[in-house]
Amino acid sequence: MFKRIDHVEIVTDQLDRTVEFYTEILGFTVKARDRIERSGLGVPIDLVYLDLGGSVVELISYEGAQVDPAPQTEHLGYRMIALEIDDMQKTAEYLRKKGVDIVWAQASARPTPGRRSATPTATTLS
Repeated sequence: MFKRIDHVEIVTDQLDRTVEFYTEILGFTVKARDRIERSGLGVPIDLVYLDLGGSVVELISYEGAQVDPAPQTEHLGYRMIALEIDDMQKTAEYLRKKGVDIVWAQASARPTPGRRSATPTATTLS
């Protein structure tokens, strides 16, 4: 019945900067863009669909509406995206060279030989 996750939505107040991060740093490609003139909040929203190997991230930016910032403590709901990678140490070094500060959120997320998913918190867009 259920096959896969189609996409994940992320709300941002820095759409251009977020698109730049996902495309220029992480290697996503822009799949599509859309604009809805009247969202559920009564204001226009811009949407950007980003693709990485069949995984899609939908960026949402509300125009002229106040949106609460991300929670700073543990909470229910969305927490992170983990990206599969070839080499944790090389990926961490690549991100540092691109100016991405990495904060390892939990001990199990630290780079270890053979680990194939990255779960650092990239603080560049905070």
